[in-house]
Amino acid sequence: MRSSEIRKVFLDFFKEKDHLILPSFSLIPKDDPSLLLIGAGMAPLKPYFTGAQKPPHPRIATCQKCLRTPDIARVGLTARHATFFEMLGNFSFGDYFKKETIAWAWELVTEVFSLPAERLWISVYKDDEESYDIWKNDIGIAPEKIVRLGEEDNFWEIGEGPCGPCSEIYYDFGPEKGCGDENCAVGCDCDRFLEIWNLVFTQFDKQKDGQYLPLAQKNIDTGMGLERIAAVLQGVPTIFEIDIIKPILDYTCQLAGKVYGQDDGTDVSLRIITEHIRGISFLIGDGVIPSNEGRGYVLRRLLRRAVKHGWFLGFKSPFLYKVVPVVIGLMENFYPELRQRELFITEIVQKEESKFLETLALGMDILDEIISNLKEKSMKTLSGAEAFKLYDTYGFPLELTEEILAENDMDLDREGFQKELEKQRQRARAAVSASFLQGEKSDLPDLANYPLPSFVGYENLSCSTIIEAIYVDKKFSDSVSKGQKAFVLLKDTPFYAESGGQVSDQGYLQGAKGKAFVLDTIKGSRGHTVHICELVEGTLSKGEKIDAFVDIEKRLDVSRNHTATHLLHRALINTLGEHVQQAGSLVAPERLRFDFTHFSPLDKSMLDKIEKEVNRQVWHNRRIKVKQMSLGQAKKEGATALFDEKYGDQVRVVEIDDYSKELCGGTHVNYTGEIGIFKINAESSIGSGLRRIEAITGRYAYDYLSQKEALVEEVQQLLNVRYDQIPGRLLELLKEYKMMRKENDELKLKIASCNIQSLLDNAEKVNGTLVIKGQVSADDMSALRKQVDLLRDKIKSGIVVLGSVVNDKVIFAGAVTKDLVKKGCHAGKLLNKVASLTGGGGGGRPDMAQAGGKDPALLEKALNKVSELVQEQFNQISG
Repeated sequence: MRSSEIRKVFLDFFKEKDHLILPSFSLIPKDDPSLLLIGAGMAPLKPYFTGAQKPPHPRIATCQKCLRTPDIARVGLTARHATFFEMLGNFSFGDYFKKETIAWAWELVTEVFSLPAERLWISVYKDDEESYDIWKNDIGIAPEKIVRLGEEDNFWEIGEGPCGPCSEIYYDFGPEKGCGDENCAVGCDCDRFLEIWNLVFTQFDKQKDGQYLPLAQKNIDTGMGLERIAAVLQGVPTIFEIDIIKPILDYTCQLAGKVYGQDDGTDVSLRIITEHIRGISFLIGDGVIPSNEGRGYVLRRLLRRAVKHGWFLGFKSPFLYKVVPVVIGLMENFYPELRQRELFITEIVQKEESKFLETLALGMDILDEIISNLKEKSMKTLSGAEAFKLYDTYGFPLELTEEILAENDMDLDREGFQKELEKQRQRARAAVSASFLQGEKSDLPDLANYPLPSFVGYENLSCSTIIEAIYVDKKFSDSVSKGQKAFVLLKDTPFYAESGGQVSDQGYLQGAKGKAFVLDTIKGSRGHTVHICELVEGTLSKGEKIDAFVDIEKRLDVSRNHTATHLLHRALINTLGEHVQQAGSLVAPERLRFDFTHFSPLDKSMLDKIEKEVNRQVWHNRRIKVKQMSLGQAKKEGATALFDEKYGDQVRVVEIDDYSKELCGGTHVNYTGEIGIFKINAESSIGSGLRRIEAITGRYAYDYLSQKEALVEEVQQLLNVRYDQIPGRLLELLKEYKMMRKENDELKLKIASCNIQSLLDNAEKVNGTLVIKGQVSADDMSALRKQVDLLRDKIKSGIVVLGSVVNDKVIFAGAVTKDLVKKGCHAGKLLNKVASLTGGGGGGRPDMAQAGGKDPALLEKALNKVSELVQEQFNQISG
């Protein structure tokens, strides 16, 4: 039975059992910061299990794409381990329970999939008598084929909360596939017993004190690995030989020129590449970009591991991207989004692959040099320190270092490597500790005994309030006077403290007896809004009633830019694709900066398209609505949340009509028309797979465009043409300039030829050798060398030394023909002595040299000495 049929049969079976069939969710968890990637069929349905959301149906079944890395080191070594897999699952939310789950599982595997009952074994949790009795009495499984296992294998829990026992169905491939141990049985880690279906009965609620209380609503969560059941139904010993994986293996063999099954080491590398390229394709297809953290690091790790094993097979140039179309061809019927994103996937793989191959090539050069040095010293072991430097500084894989050393009959000091690795970890821990202590020693006061101030700044830019605390010179004070700086805590505040990429408000505090400028507003360690103030008049006192005023112009500028970042975010997604994710931002009054995930630079046409889309939303004057709601409700309404951002139970949702909806605590305009105009002024790379756009809005955009307009008007006046004639006139002038420059160069060449002839006519002979010297006109050293080359080419044998003055400095160039070089003449030594006569120096090769001097007044004197210095060289040669 083909894998596509297995999917269909499974889902159709449960559809007949009144299950709602849902498509696979993305590998990227939706609005769940607790998960890095979807690693189980139940993960996308977690809100239904926890009760946070009501499921669309009490019974659901899916075929869910999943990715896990805990067993990555075992991929390729066993018949069954994989990082990427498809999980077939049926789920119940307070509906059916153990009896139905077990009965349907047995019905599907024995009657529908027609697996022989004698090949099947059952495991149950050691204390789960209910499941044991259902298998034994209702299904009729012999007691000796029901194995009781402990908590590690057959009890599912993640800390406190819902949990429960598991029951698993195993397929027995027979003793010939086992480890040979007489005690080999279900639970053994060999390849004989393959777990094909796990049935989880969520019936308990684990308490803080460790008690297991019964759940009011019992749930079912099952998972059957598609690749594993396919191996059984297709009669192949490993998942690498099933119909949706073997073609990838075969194509990789074809690219590598290898035959599978002839060498264990080669087979491991082939299997790793085959397995990893599946996960790589699906991760990128779902919008993950290679990076050094989070899910991007998972992708990078898979990619580099596959490339490394490609290197073992002889691939020294990108190859992995060529396998992507094979994966897509096998999977597109069930996952059509792969074909839609094929170009994007292959481009990301090729770029990342190329970069890592450069790393490998550099490491190989360094390692080759190290091996040569070891051989010279008759040493057989590479030190741990050198191996660690290759690994840490150059990113060279340790396994590859060992492989290459083995080829040269050498080994590696593993213990020394581990010591160096531990030293690095200790340095990292020390750095973290030092950073923590430095933060603890901040001048900010501890405000634990003070209530959190009320922020009124969303609605009001000024308010009457009371000073709760004043902190001056590292101590609390009852007052602050003119000229002093202080941390001030207010009961209510309209000032926005810097957070979420938005800069803080500034303004002033006005009391009956004093006034203070608010220079900055920051969040204290306990969440208090702290105002950094400088007293400019009189005094302010603790407990005093004052008025607080935010700088309105700055706040409006910042709000324009913040709303613009939301518009830009959506425009980028609409233009570039769903893989775009916010990776950082800066919202200041004079500019905005937006960092996002994307694999390549944006050309001018693309930037123009994005800029126009944002401006269209500005011109439409869309209304901005701000709502407070629960996090669950915000997610339900589709609000965009940042993956690493921490949110409370209540969140603030900023909605721009039907165009954009994001979780955001910043300040915004009321209508997009208030932004005025949006102008992109820079786009750049800030790292692998990360881009940055910088832009301006409002009055800053107006000033920028006004300056450009003034510049254009100035050019228009200088050229004495209309605005639309500027490009044409500039092209004409450039054409005229090129023609004039060409004519100028030709004239210079004629003058130089005349000079050359003059120099030839005035050449001297020293010891029978032609010596040409003189001062010439040259724009730079390059032009001077060309004249030297022309003279040298004109003569069969001789010495040339020319000098010139450029920008009030002396330059020299010289040449010696090959016949004289053989006799011992040296242009570099000669030029050095000539230049020293003008307060300079230089040198070069025996046949060609250049030098510089400081005093142009001494140039003629220096050139007059050339023949004498040539004679000195001849004297030294003959002497």
